[in-house]
Amino acid sequence: MYIVYFAIIMLLPLYAQMKVKGTYKKFAKERTMKGQTGAEVARAILDANGLYDVRVVPTQGVLSDHYNPATKTVALSESNFYEASVAGAAVAAHEVGHAIQHKEAYSMLTLRSKLVPVANISSNASWIFVMIGIFSGLSNMLLLGIVLLAAGVVFQLVTLPVEFDASKRALVQMNSLGIITNEEERPARKVLSAAALTYVAAAAVAVLELLRLILIFTNMRSDD
Repeated sequence: MYIVYFAIIMLLPLYAQMKVKGTYKKFAKERTMKGQTGAEVARAILDANGLYDVRVVPTQGVLSDHYNPATKTVALSESNFYEASVAGAAVAAHEVGHAIQHKEAYSMLTLRSKLVPVANISSNASWIFVMIGIFSGLSNMLLLGIVLLAAGVVFQLVTLPVEFDASKRALVQMNSLGIITNEEERPARKVLSAAALTYVAAAAVAVLELLRLILIFTNMRSDD
């Protein structure tokens, strides 16, 4: 049982990372017919949606792309920012999808933003109480750790619809603005799906770990 469990929590995230890196690497070599860089794609979609105050900037790292709502900045990794590829266009459009969510006050994004401080605190503190509870046999301490960990799991689950929605918006925008052709839509969709898999894997692992701790807690209580 535990062998299967540990195999899942070890291999699932690893597979997701390999999938996203492999898919991205493949389609980063395919230039879009229109030949727009990621920066140009992001700017075009932002302007089409009236988001003139959102900046597009390069950032260091690979697949370090993100949208910062506090500074209203779409940060694209340098390869995506400067180069024209199907992968770069898809990633840029996805991050702009978050900017559009922010503008429209998308409910799940708003909820996730409110959960960020709670998730940060709970993720750091939960395992302290979990370890104390398990090794000392204090079920109440373990329960506190489980409650804190559950807050982090909720954050992971809320993240899923936010990411799926951003990818959906990305495809709609790229198609409507003629950024990609019909033939390029399939590889763009593959890039976005591979990226989404990393969030699915993280959420699945978090849920499994929470269930394992609940089982340990139940056994501890039954032994009291």
